[in-house]
Amino acid sequence: MQFEITKEYIENIQQLIIDKHDNTLLKSLEDVHYADVAELIEELSTEDSLYIIKLLDSDFTSDVIAELDEDDREKILKGLSSKEIAEEIDELDTDDAADIINELPEEQKEEVISQLEDVEHAKEIVELLRYDEDTAGGLMAKELVKVNENWNVLTCVKEMRAQAEEVTRVHSIYVVDDSDVLKGRLSLKDLLTTSTRSPITDVFIKNVDSVNVHDKTDEVARIMQKYDLEAIPVVDELGRLVGRITIDDIVDVIKEEAEKDYQMAAGLVDDVEADDSIIELTKARLPWLVLGLFGGLGSVFIMEGFDAALGNYKELFFFTPLIAAMAGNVGVQSSAIIVQGLANDIIKGSLFKRLIKEVSISLISGVVLGLLIIIFGLVTSMDFKFSFTVAISMLCVIIIASLIGTFVPIILDKRGIDPAIATGPFITTSNDIFGIFLFFYIAKSILGF
Repeated sequence: MQFEITKEYIENIQQLIIDKHDNTLLKSLEDVHYADVAELIEELSTEDSLYIIKLLDSDFTSDVIAELDEDDREKILKGLSSKEIAEEIDELDTDDAADIINELPEEQKEEVISQLEDVEHAKEIVELLRYDEDTAGGLMAKELVKVNENWNVLTCVKEMRAQAEEVTRVHSIYVVDDSDVLKGRLSLKDLLTTSTRSPITDVFIKNVDSVNVHDKTDEVARIMQKYDLEAIPVVDELGRLVGRITIDDIVDVIKEEAEKDYQMAAGLVDDVEADDSIIELTKARLPWLVLGLFGGLGSVFIMEGFDAALGNYKELFFFTPLIAAMAGNVGVQSSAIIVQGLANDIIKGSLFKRLIKEVSISLISGVVLGLLIIIFGLVTSMDFKFSFTVAISMLCVIIIASLIGTFVPIILDKRGIDPAIATGPFITTSNDIFGIFLFFYIAKSILGF
């Protein structure tokens, strides 16, 4: 049964802290998973959270700290000395340890590293800090199990037992040569069903998938997702095995990328959360709102240029929001599909084929919606010429909006710009302007004013 942190449980923990009933508090947290303790800490004040962190053993609280949200972790780390932070980091895998050290102020990083008791652990963490956070090297962990291709099965089993003590979870066993160059992967099933005297060269799986330390994390995520991998080895420029990336790290990457793309699509220029300050939230939201304002002003000037049309056909004014809304909706739909396809690397074929496909889809959609407008005009006794004008305008607007929504993300992607920026306010605003201009231009051509 899943553990649930209720209001009553939180109040009970807070009272135990106030009363300094440490033994009872320890008993209350004794069988609670570290992820649930992290959730509990996020509900407590910083002072109460620090009280719990300092009360529990560091081998447990290190996992709790690693599980915390960045903002909550920052508050906790500020309340701990460099020595206390080092004690926590000593218990973590190198990837989690490097992530936490990266969040510390520059002057504190070296101080914490210098106080790590495990010198080898410290060296591995320092090595990881050399890589950018958005690369495989910045994401990988140094803990892994590897065997030499020249060993037999019995030797491998002995070495694996010794190495596994330093690894939290053994996803894969990697095979290397004398220079640590990755050669393949060992299957536990094959080890169990093979004679202990058999050479590993007869057993291991060759040509396994791997990534380079400088590969981007989104590329790593795509490979692991495509081949359903629980872990993937990381090699350097010489093909030497230097680390591994596990599925839990990739899930975090996918989640962060999804949140980032969602915020960009919504018109937020910075990574923000609901609990951030008013200033931070305003700074993230205001730039795209300013773009929307200028887009709206552009629409005003376009409508002023067709003031004669509004004088002769006042009904045009009432259909303007409909045209603008359809242009924005179609553009966002098209861009969302393309952005998703680019993210998953499933956009195949030439741009010409993509053009034909989008024109076909928008043509069918435009004809259907245009017919509905004409039927609406007949039911409401609207002038047929006018309803036909609106229908043709909508057809043209849908085609143009669809093409803009399709090709803007593709062009941005080819120029190395995140295509997610194309969705939301950018596409909506640009399509509003083009849509209103096309509407009045076509109306002028057909109605003749």
